[in-house]
Amino acid sequence: MQTLPHAQGELPITEPTPHAHEQQPTKGLLRAFVALQHRNFRLFWFGQLISLIGTWMQSIGQAWLVLELTHSAFLLGLVGALQFLPILLFALFGGVLADRWPKRKVLLFTQTSAMIQAFILAVLVFTGTVQIWHILVLATLLGLTNSIDMPTRQAFVVEMVGHESLTNAIALNSSVFNMARIVGPGIGGLIIATLGVAPLFLLNALSFIAVLIGLAMIDMKTLYDQPKRAATLRDGPKQSTLQSLREGLTYIARTPSVFLIIAVVGVISLFGINFNVVLPLFATEVLHVGATGFGFISSAFGLGSLVAALWLAWDNKKPSIIHLLVEATIFCVILGLFALSGNYYVSLLLIAAVGFTQIAFSAIANTTLQTVTPNHLRGRVMSVYMVVFAGSTPIGNLFIGGFAVLLGVPVALFAGAILSLAAAIAGWVYRKPAIKSLAEANKVYE
Repeated sequence: MQTLPHAQGELPITEPTPHAHEQQPTKGLLRAFVALQHRNFRLFWFGQLISLIGTWMQSIGQAWLVLELTHSAFLLGLVGALQFLPILLFALFGGVLADRWPKRKVLLFTQTSAMIQAFILAVLVFTGTVQIWHILVLATLLGLTNSIDMPTRQAFVVEMVGHESLTNAIALNSSVFNMARIVGPGIGGLIIATLGVAPLFLLNALSFIAVLIGLAMIDMKTLYDQPKRAATLRDGPKQSTLQSLREGLTYIARTPSVFLIIAVVGVISLFGINFNVVLPLFATEVLHVGATGFGFISSAFGLGSLVAALWLAWDNKKPSIIHLLVEATIFCVILGLFALSGNYYVSLLLIAAVGFTQIAFSAIANTTLQTVTPNHLRGRVMSVYMVVFAGSTPIGNLFIGGFAVLLGVPVALFAGAILSLAAAIAGWVYRKPAIKSLAEANKVYE
């Protein structure tokens, strides 16, 4: 792969792929599933659908198990934090690994590791020997696994579908995540009520088999835009890990579109998207609707997210800085209105809109980053994106949770919305260089 030096970063120049003609034009509702015409992505997507249902089943099973063992809200929060803290600390190095090794091999390793961890937890629960320290250690190990898996999985999408179907593929990935979030907890709750928590961990471990089979069946010869690793090693000395990391961070700093997206996403993720940690308190203390009402609020959020993912998949437009900033601004405004709402039914509508705009905003950001970024840097750029998007969860939870204790849940939510809106406004102010940078990148793939 050749690159064109540019004052704002390097833009990839790629030759047309020999299998680009395989994608056929589709109309109507089938437009939402155009990326599934690519066999590799189809294998990956259906494997993820099964595995993510298992993941969400384990998520509620793990929370229930911690409460059964300890009855401690602090330990429940600690387990959640330990699953995200390694992403904050180590995902950048995971991105370096993703750019150095074939992504399918990396994913086979990470998914196998996650399956083994789920099997261990299942055995501990079935034998009645599980202790809280087991859960804390396994949660940390899962976080370490995800610090490699997340940036690799994000960067692998474009290699499976190419740039033409990238927007659709990322939206379909969001849709499968949200479908699993709706289905998994529902099934998990029924299993807990009838059989206990142990089967949830076993079923999650077994669900990884679908992903591993899908990854094993992927045809490496038909992948798009793979980094030329062998040529890179011949053309110059091998970079150290820190040199590779510095190369990725320098590219982000010098490319206006990438820097703007990561900065805006980072602030909104930190202060706005982490609102879910106080959602149970909002349902019980502000709206006074109890556990049942909280369940409907969570379902409304999931439904709005799913609708957004399917709509983006059907729309399949090229990424746009303006579109991203519009969705980000609307998200912040609606989150602020939700914070001020004291009416349960109005809150249901608002939280569904929050889910819709959050998925729209994050999916557009993801697509735009992968469109602009050269192939050989994509893993490192996506690792930074995952750090600010998912790795900020522990810090964001502490911020909004602390504010809620001091000033109340509505004030905490509103403060997060205002800080997020400030980031969106800053994005509008500095949008012009980013728009120019993205337009130049789009020309490369036309």
